[in-house]
Amino acid sequence: MKGIILAAGAGSRLYPASLPISKILLPVYDKPMIYYPITTLLLAGIKDILIITSPYDIDNFKKVLGDGSSIGVKFSYAIQEIPKGIAESFLIAEDFIQNSPVALILGDNIFHGFGFSSMLKEVGKREKGATVFGYQVQDPERFGVVEFDENKKAVSIEEKPKNPKSNYAVTGLYFYDSNVVEYAKTLTPSARGELEITDLNKIYLEKNALKVEILGRGFAWLDTGTFESLLQAANFVQSMEINTGMKIASIEEVAYRMGYISKDNLIELAKKYKQNGYGKYLTKIAETV
Repeated sequence: MKGIILAAGAGSRLYPASLPISKILLPVYDKPMIYYPITTLLLAGIKDILIITSPYDIDNFKKVLGDGSSIGVKFSYAIQEIPKGIAESFLIAEDFIQNSPVALILGDNIFHGFGFSSMLKEVGKREKGATVFGYQVQDPERFGVVEFDENKKAVSIEEKPKNPKSNYAVTGLYFYDSNVVEYAKTLTPSARGELEITDLNKIYLEKNALKVEILGRGFAWLDTGTFESLLQAANFVQSMEINTGMKIASIEEVAYRMGYISKDNLIELAKKYKQNGYGKYLTKIAETV
């Protein structure tokens, strides 16, 4: 399975903070925002990742991440000239995807919770159909909303409905089989001129090929698209790291624990951050795990 991170939005809700740099490279506590979606894909066993960004930001992403070889993975890059919807990602990534299943995650989405890595590994093994994740929210009218029957089977999905049929929002993490590119090609732009991911999910739903995994209590889903939510995410990460002594979304640590790099590789990576706690943490992981 391959992975895509969509990191091309203008981030205008975070202006002026995001004027000089993509919002996906802004810090969330002690690491760039993009580390969080990368970690999610790594935990799903995905090592071949395409980062879709704007022509103005691509060089910054390459500077921060390189080709991924330092953590045992492969990063590729593509450009979305003008944001035309999440589902356009699959048209941009057609040559990258080829005939492989693929996961897409939005660059400003952060997930954390007990058992999430096990769930991701299981979902990542599915080669047929699509899987999305539902999360209960207070303001479902802001999201794509999934409706369930009495057996918790999805029966409808609506994009930003005025009268939501449930409180379950579809999060910014999606897994699709190899049919996704062909399905995306059949979409027509919505009233706001975008290829809607909800319309793509509806195709799978109509084919009885859509699974919805519920992220229940104990899970955190954070969308860092506003000043308030960005601060909330940073405070959440800080609190969890202080209380547990463990980093959230350290791509070097995750790569090591997944077996993508060796202990010597991790120690070498830690030297880059030897002047702060991040480097000391990586050194500690190498010495104790």
